[in-house]
Amino acid sequence: MATTKTLIQQLKQGDKKTLARCISIVENELEHYEEILTSLPINSTIPVIGITGPPGAGKSTLISAVIKNLSAENKSIGVIAIDPTSPFNYGSLLGDRLRMAEHFTNENVFIRSLATRGSLGGLSAKTIEIVDVMRTFPFDYIFVETVGVGQSEVEVVGLADTTILVLVPESGDDVQAMKSGVMEIADIFVVNKADRDGANTFIKNIVQLVHSKEASDWNIPVIKAIATKGEGVDEVIEAINKHHTTGANSKRPYLLAEKAFRLIQNNRMKDVSKQTLQKEIEKEIKKKDFNLYRFVGERKEK
Repeated sequence: MATTKTLIQQLKQGDKKTLARCISIVENELEHYEEILTSLPINSTIPVIGITGPPGAGKSTLISAVIKNLSAENKSIGVIAIDPTSPFNYGSLLGDRLRMAEHFTNENVFIRSLATRGSLGGLSAKTIEIVDVMRTFPFDYIFVETVGVGQSEVEVVGLADTTILVLVPESGDDVQAMKSGVMEIADIFVVNKADRDGANTFIKNIVQLVHSKEASDWNIPVIKAIATKGEGVDEVIEAINKHHTTGANSKRPYLLAEKAFRLIQNNRMKDVSKQTLQKEIEKEIKKKDFNLYRFVGERKEK
């Protein structure tokens, strides 16, 4: 096997096979994975763009359209698609790969799907580590798409330099529920499928919501898009570039603290297996005096 030093060197030089290999080593915690992580010369100037929003908002379609335009400019792009893991078979659906299929043979594009691995919000500690592996490769942009369920929309702010929240006109009721969490994290709003009824009214409401926020160095744009037709895509890229070059990411201390918290949490939970717990519980619940809190307490003492 190549030494860690050789792997890192090949990674920096843009070898995609090495990138795929390093990601696999880190994702599956194979031999030397910690040595690889601690040796990474991470290029923090590569923008990481998190794309989140409710299911059906067209996140994958938007990313695909953005990739198409950036690739035409000969930009190198990395994509991490977070796929929901089934709680029953621990498999990944890999649905986002299908929607980005046209880019698989594109030399400028590298796409990797990651399973959530049971992480409540959809972002596992592995996502953080793999983003940093990809930041050692000479990409111009790295995109991370979350599953868009539960807490993952809020969690993505701890990972990305720029967070894009994709909504559709029908999201009106959802927005009311999301205000306290998700609505606070967006650096860029994209209203996709804007040819649908009620789009203009919905955009106006988002603009009002954005204007009601406290003033900051960054004026949050609300972009009207129809990703399937490529409309609004250039405006999205322009907003990403502008946000990156203004250095307006005041969330950086939070971002690093969130990363550190998840990595520490992951390390401390390493010897806890959900599958093993399930098997143990299947045996224990047959006992009439089964008590979940006693069961958990006994495992704390081990």
